[in-house]
Amino acid sequence: MWSRRAFLRITGGGVGAAAVATKFNGVSDVAAASAAVADRTPEDVAQDEFYWREIQQGFTLDRTLINLNNGNSCPSPRVVHEAYKRYLDSSNQLPVHYRGMIERNIETVRRRLAAEFGCDIEEMAITRNASEALQIAQCGLDLKPGDEVITTDQDYPRMLTTWDQRVRRDKIKLTRINFPVPTTAQDLVQRFERAITPQTKVLHFCHITNLSGQLFPVQQLSRLARQRGILTIVDGAHAVAHFPFKLRDLEADFYGTSLHKWLLAPHGTGFLYVRRENIPKLWPLQAVPEQQVTNIRKFEQIGTHPAGARAAIAEALAFHQAIGAERKAARLRYLTTRWVNALKPSSRVKMLSNMNETWGLAMVGIDGIDARQLSTFMFDKYRIVINAVVRTKDPAQAIEYQGLRVTPNVYTTLEEIDTFVMAMEDALKNGVGPAPSTARRGA
Repeated sequence: MWSRRAFLRITGGGVGAAAVATKFNGVSDVAAASAAVADRTPEDVAQDEFYWREIQQGFTLDRTLINLNNGNSCPSPRVVHEAYKRYLDSSNQLPVHYRGMIERNIETVRRRLAAEFGCDIEEMAITRNASEALQIAQCGLDLKPGDEVITTDQDYPRMLTTWDQRVRRDKIKLTRINFPVPTTAQDLVQRFERAITPQTKVLHFCHITNLSGQLFPVQQLSRLARQRGILTIVDGAHAVAHFPFKLRDLEADFYGTSLHKWLLAPHGTGFLYVRRENIPKLWPLQAVPEQQVTNIRKFEQIGTHPAGARAAIAEALAFHQAIGAERKAARLRYLTTRWVNALKPSSRVKMLSNMNETWGLAMVGIDGIDARQLSTFMFDKYRIVINAVVRTKDPAQAIEYQGLRVTPNVYTTLEEIDTFVMAMEDALKNGVGPAPSTARRGA
């Protein structure tokens, strides 16, 4: 636990809880709080509510609602949101001058992102989200009629739609692999290996899926593909800043992510990683001069756009680093394990995620209760914002699996987790009412 001296160093003296909440706004405060627990393991700190209350003070939230749909997008810390607004205000004074100045400074953001997530600065392009990053790779590769792309039927819908368009436009072949939930790394590798043919040019898969948090063995699949001259595109929308890893260790050819999820950056931020040798052969979505063909920045040429969101990534990254990736991942796992363990005794509760490979994204269902109905019940009675996932089998539309995707974050309190448990126990005991007529789905 913290010493009294460490606490007073943060608060500026014995000034009371209200003053702490007022003062605790910036990255330096988070860094000081983390320094005070630096001699303890991440797993130990994950259970220290005194430490995490200090982190929670960095956010401006509506605590009348419980946000367990952080897998869609997250509120930024106050210091990030204020920086974003500051950049917008600066740009608005004289956009042609100040926006240009901010854009030149984005090189600092590129350098820090590359250093944190483990790649060369010349392999990192800053994009508006994971969809844009991945579509650059999907649409920018030269593929001819008959060339095959292998993906899974649980990849993100927008990315599947992009491949479907290339099927219609370029007459490529798209193979979608099905896999059970949850499954193992060995099973996933075997399914991809069996699907590969002489026509296969690309393997496209998630780092972790947006539905159940299924973790993919990215390095194994990347090595499998490279041995056969096949390229790999990895959807990392739910992985970056969620748990620690380095891009270079994955050995993928292309990797796209959003930063408005687990990094807590403003909306409209993401990045695309491209292995250096692949940059010249990947076309950007928007045309650039021929002399830029080898430059990673060619993928950022989208015309006039607000620079403030990209600039504020620097503050989000600093906030993330001040907590520490290992501590953050341990806290997310602790919050998830808390509700999982509380619900385990019920035979009707069905876990649809591998709890040995889960941090802050897990899926749970209740036998006999429609997930959409359960989601509506959660919001109407307990004001819990949560996403229902319903997977159907074509063409019969029979349900393959369904559940709630539970995604807390660093500002989630134990009381909020316990309220979710209470709501699930209420549903188990008393039911939730009639099923809705339409599905609700989030990213």
